[in-house]
Amino acid sequence: MSMRERVLESAAELLGTQGLRALTHTRVDEAAGMPRGSTSNYFRTRSSLLTGVVQWLAEQDLAELGTPPSPPADVAAFVDLLAQAVETITTASRTRTIARYVLFLEGTHNEDVRRPLLAGRVYFRAFVENAMARLGAPDPVAAATAITAIGEGMTFQRIAVDPDADVRAPLEAVVRAFVPSSETPR
Repeated sequence: MSMRERVLESAAELLGTQGLRALTHTRVDEAAGMPRGSTSNYFRTRSSLLTGVVQWLAEQDLAELGTPPSPPADVAAFVDLLAQAVETITTASRTRTIARYVLFLEGTHNEDVRRPLLAGRVYFRAFVENAMARLGAPDPVAAATAITAIGEGMTFQRIAVDPDADVRAPLEAVVRAFVPSSETPR
């Protein structure tokens, strides 16, 4: 791992465990176990550090995904895939997910942070739209909007309210609401 990557990983860890106020160059240096001033060598301003963390998070997510999953064969397989994704981002990747939420809130008034975060959602959104079209949803765009909304809501529920909340049942209800009773893939 390069020194720059250590800085970014430590910055994401700080965001996910201690929040936005913890993100200072000095605290990142300490968390990364690097000499004071190291973070400033890579990111002169806090804004550039935030932007760097957003890009790093997106890169980590894409690397973790690897090869895109095959389109689901039926509703049950699709719901299983979605539920597993929410399970993973609220357990194994919990700190990174919290860091992303912190950054989304920062992005409400910082376009440099918001833009790359939204770009990172395009991949998932396209996958959901394509899956719903394959499953026969008459309006895959509306279906993708509802499914991503419930997925994000269940993620927030598990992160902030109830870490054991069932995600499968709500996801299944929304997916089935958009798929005709016949589950024959196109």
